[in-house]
Amino acid sequence: TEDEITLFERDMKEFWRQFKSVYGTEQINQTLALRDSCKGSIEALSEKWSKKLKEGDLMIDKIQEYNNEILQQNKCISEKEEHLTEIKAKLNQEEEQQKNLIHSIQELKEKLTKKMEIKSSKDKAAKEKVERLCKSKVLFEERLGLEIRRIHNEQLQFIFRHIDHKDPDKPYMFTLSINEQGDYEVTSCTPPLDCIAEFQLKVRETNNFSAFVANIRKAFTALSYK
Repeated sequence: TEDEITLFERDMKEFWRQFKSVYGTEQINQTLALRDSCKGSIEALSEKWSKKLKEGDLMIDKIQEYNNEILQQNKCISEKEEHLTEIKAKLNQEEEQQKNLIHSIQELKEKLTKKMEIKSSKDKAAKEKVERLCKSKVLFEERLGLEIRRIHNEQLQFIFRHIDHKDPDKPYMFTLSINEQGDYEVTSCTPPLDCIAEFQLKVRETNNFSAFVANIRKAFTALSYK
């Protein structure tokens, strides 16, 4: 209310009157000047620290920015290291596969070389047997009335005549070859003989070819009398 305000103003004037009377006007002025000086120093200090705080905030933002860049670079480096690790593992795997492939090729070459050597050896043995048979041609023709012909696939055809007394020119024949194992093998016989398999087995065991041919001729002769 107005009375209260009036009363308050009156009390304030009385307070200042008594204060001045106790301390004096000069001391009050010094106190006010000191207050103003302190106030100015505080404002200057506040402004200085406010500026420092702003610079600190900028520095913190800059450091955070650098940290983010470092984190991003570290992430990229980590991804590249993982990629390099994958590439290295793949290269190691391909190198191992290449070694295995080279090893397999080497094994195949060695097996092929052995097979070729075996085949060459068998071919040589078969050729030698055929040559020996051809060298015996004259002997067989003179003593057994036998004609030997070389036909397709390195086979030899043995033709006997003068067996059937009723028909001396009637041919009795069988065809002989050397199989992959290097053994004698009768591929055909005309007329057929039941004992041809037995004769074939025996010549493989004894390697007595002259006896083999003689036995077949005897079997043909026996067959002509039936």
